[in-house]
Amino acid sequence: MYKWAFIFAIIALISAILGFGGVSEVFADIAIIAFVLAIMATVFFAFLGWKAGKNVADKL
Repeated sequence: MYKWAFIFAIIALISAILGFGGVSEVFADIAIIAFVLAIMATVFFAFLGWKAGKNVADKL
């Protein structure tokens, strides 16, 4: 997900430099959404890993 956010941000930057304002806004919005989703997924899976580790540690 972070890779896609970075790619969309680079495409937005290049299109803005070339003068395609509308296209760059769309790609920037997609990059922001992908980045936020990636952060949410990271936090969610970190929480799941913490819970699973805690359950395993309790059984030992």
